Amino acid sequence: MNDQSTQSNGIGTAGFILALVTLFFGWIPFLGWTIWILGLVFSAVGIARAKSVGKGMGLSVAGLVISLLGVIMLIFVVGAIATAIGFAL
Repeated sequence: MNDQSTQSNGIGTAGFILALVTLFFGWIPFLGWTIWILGLVFSAVGIARAKSVGKGMGLSVAGLVISLLGVIMLIFVVGAIATAIGFAL
């Protein structure tokens, strides 16, 4: 009764949603970083699950790409803070 047509890729969808949330809350030190890591992990697991289920590959890949953009944003924020602290000293 576990037909593949009735299964969905909820993990990939969750990764996509968490990745979108990261774009807005990624600048908050611990909350944003935690959400970013969860979005990255869920998206990666969602890609693996999409191969077996056959659904949700697009959202999983989009979540992974957005999570990687979030990491780039995080690197810039941390670099800007480190530079500001360096100039302040």
